[in-house]
Amino acid sequence: QLQAFGGGLVQAGGSLRLSCAANGRTFRSYGMGWFRQAPGKERDFVATINWSGSSPAFADSVKGRFTISRDGAKNTVHLQMNSLKPEDTAVYYCAASTVVAGGTSGSSYDYWGQGTQVTVSS
Repeated sequence: QLQAFGGGLVQAGGSLRLSCAANGRTFRSYGMGWFRQAPGKERDFVATINWSGSSPAFADSVKGRFTISRDGAKNTVHLQMNSLKPEDTAVYYCAASTVVAGGTSGSSYDYWGQGTQVTVSS
């Protein structure tokens, strides 16, 4: 029901914009989040935004570089990633939470997309 796309290979310092589209279900009243998982590591919180598109929150590692937004009409969420670093390399997942404010814990999310690979070369 959630599909993340927009990943790819980019050089350090570059930008990518990830998108998450909802199919077959509306997530307009859900909190939305992005998480990432690097090889051999646990899944980490990246960013979240509440149902109204306000109160974004970010992991310290991406603050000032990433922004999150949502388009209620299109039932999509975006993650704009700037000034990318090799340590941002991971599979990025979008998720939806019935808790309208989302949150930073993966356990708060009820629906997950399949992930999109982001690779940042040095």
